[in-house]
Amino acid sequence: MAQENGLFIYGIVPADVEPTPDAEGVGNPPGEVTAIRHGDLAALVSEVGLEEPMGRPADLTAYERLVDGTAAVAPVLPVRFGTVVTGADAVEDLLEAHHDRFAAALAELEDRVQYTVHGRFDEREFIGGFLAEDASAAALADQVRGRPEVESREQRIRLGEMIGQAVELRREAENRDLIDVVGRLAVANVPRQPSHEMDAVNVAFLVAVDDEDEFVQAVEDFAEQRRDLIRMRLIGPLAAYDFVSAHQLVE
Repeated sequence: MAQENGLFIYGIVPADVEPTPDAEGVGNPPGEVTAIRHGDLAALVSEVGLEEPMGRPADLTAYERLVDGTAAVAPVLPVRFGTVVTGADAVEDLLEAHHDRFAAALAELEDRVQYTVHGRFDEREFIGGFLAEDASAAALADQVRGRPEVESREQRIRLGEMIGQAVELRREAENRDLIDVVGRLAVANVPRQPSHEMDAVNVAFLVAVDDEDEFVQAVEDFAEQRRDLIRMRLIGPLAAYDFVSAHQLVE
């Protein structure tokens, strides 16, 4: 029995955007990426089997490579990973139904890209600094040091709560400082949820292409001032995932 195929949608772009001949989509083997157009818009799609499992690391990598690569040369509204429709008619219906909102959002993203700044506290450095500043926490640490976990369970729980609260407060402060320092070089910013209990900063910035170099330098300076305490990463340029997507406009 022949497998039924559908179309995996990657993103919405201006109608004049053409996929590169070597663009590869999701699936095994990777699908050929094409554009389906309607009015001023196009959707980047590739054919996939409707029964084919999605969500493998290679699929997510292919999706991100295509969407982020497109964002480097043209505005793109990412479509949620894993969105598959039955055929070209469904894609055209989507573009027609939301044409004006998609077009307006793409206009706002012209010559803008996302950068994400993510940093994580060095756990040993953070806890050492915290205990040096907080006498009650240091006293608890002395009480549990060298004692069996069973005997010191309550003290360990309390100490863990105090450290967790300190991390949260410092994280809020670091996010604010980051936005204060580099936010002036961005069009917009979105604080993101921490991905780890020791996260120090996690903020997405929408940056004008003309300001990229200055923005990157400002982030590097911010990171250098904290290099002993926070391991910082600058991720980008990316598509504007945290600022606008096709699903946000539809929903």
